[in-house]
Amino acid sequence: MSKGAVMEMTTAAQTIMEREKRHVLQNYGRYPLALARGKGSYLYDFEGKRYLDLVAGIGVNAVGHAHPRLLKVIREQASRLIHCSNLYYHEFQGLLAERIARASGLDRVFFCNSGAEAVECAVKMMRSHGHKISMEKYEIVALENSFHGRTMGALSITGQPKYRKDFEPMLAGVRFVKMGDVRGLDSAVSDRTAGIVIEVVQGEGGVYRVPEEMLRRARELADRHDALLVFDEIQCGVGRVGLPFAYQTLDPVVLPDVMVTAKPVGLGIPLGVVAAKEEAAATIAAGMHGSTFGGNPLACRVGIEFFDMLGELMPKVAARGEYFRTKLEALKRKHAFVKEIRIFGLMIGVELAMPGKQMVLDAMQEGLLINCTHEVVLRFLPPFTISEREIDAAMRILARVFKKAEAYWKEFQAAEKPA
Repeated sequence: MSKGAVMEMTTAAQTIMEREKRHVLQNYGRYPLALARGKGSYLYDFEGKRYLDLVAGIGVNAVGHAHPRLLKVIREQASRLIHCSNLYYHEFQGLLAERIARASGLDRVFFCNSGAEAVECAVKMMRSHGHKISMEKYEIVALENSFHGRTMGALSITGQPKYRKDFEPMLAGVRFVKMGDVRGLDSAVSDRTAGIVIEVVQGEGGVYRVPEEMLRRARELADRHDALLVFDEIQCGVGRVGLPFAYQTLDPVVLPDVMVTAKPVGLGIPLGVVAAKEEAAATIAAGMHGSTFGGNPLACRVGIEFFDMLGELMPKVAARGEYFRTKLEALKRKHAFVKEIRIFGLMIGVELAMPGKQMVLDAMQEGLLINCTHEVVLRFLPPFTISEREIDAAMRILARVFKKAEAYWKEFQAAEKPA
C-alpha cells in the first residue's frame, strides 16, 4: 500500500470517528480503532493493520469473520427472503426451534433480536406464572454481580448497582443474593417468588462459575415454591464451554424451566432465544408478547447453519480452552500482578491485582484485541475456530504487554502504600 493510500485510509478512519462523535449517541466508551473488514480470527483497520480478535464481537463471532459457509448461506437466503412477518410461517423458524429444543432438553422456543430482549420475555414469563397463582407472587430472585442486559426489566434483575443507579426506581420485588450463598438463597425465596434467575457462568461479572450446590438448591427451591428457574446462557451458552449449554456440564444436569441465550446463535445476524418447558411456555398466550424482527428467515437460516457446525466445533472448544490454560498459567507464574486464571471452554478471565485498561490499549497497539471487565479482569471470548498457532501468537503479544505492565505494577503498588 502506498504512503498516499495509507494517509487516505487514516483520514477515512478519522472521518468515521468524528462523524460518530457529532451524530451518534455517545453511550459507548469506544477504543480509538475503526475496523474495515475481517477474515478468520483477524480484523483489519483502514490502514490494513491486522488484529488478532479475542473479543469476537463479545462472543458473537463464534466462527470468526467471513467464514465461507456463513457467507454462502447469507447470500443464498438474502436472494430468497430476508424478512416477512410473524403473521405468517416460513420454513426455518420451526427447524431452528426444533434444533434448540433438542440441544437444550426444553420444549418450546421464542425468537427475538438480542439477549436483553430474551431476558425481558423471561421476566414476563415469571410474572405471568406468578400472577396465575396469586397477585402477590411477583418477586424475582437474582444474584449479585450478575449482568442480564440494559433494558428496564433486564436492568432490574442485574446485580450491579452501577448499571441501575441512573434509572431507578427499577422493577419492584427483586431480591439479590451473593454468589455461592446458599443460605441467603434459602432466605430470599418464598411463596411470593415468581422466579429465580441465574447466569451459570457470569460473563461481564468477571467470568465466575456459579457453584453447583447453588444451582441444585435453586432448582429445589423453585420446585418447592412453584417458581420458574431461569438460566441466563447469553454469554456462556451455545458451545462456548464445550457443550451446547453450560448447565449441561453438571452431572446430573440441572434443567431450568426457562433458558435465554443469544450471542453466537445468529453469528452476527441479530437473534435472541428463549427456550422453555411446556408449563413455562404456556405463561405466554397469543397476543401477550411478540417481536417484529425476531426469528426472521435470514437469522434462522444462519442459526441452523451454526447448529450444523457445532458438532465439529465443540470438541475443539474444550481442547483450545485447555491450550489457553497452559499458556496463561505459564504467564501467571512470571507476573505477580496476575491473581487468577478462570477458564470455562473458550470463556476466559484473567484477574489482575490492578486495573487492566492500559493493558487492553497496549495489546491493541500490538495487534491483539481483548477487553477488560470489572476494571481488573481481562476477558477473552475467542472464536471457536481459533487455532493453536493463533493462540501462540496471542500469547506472544500478551507476554510483551505483561512485561511492559511490570512498570505499571510498581507504580500501582507505590500509590497503594500508606503514606
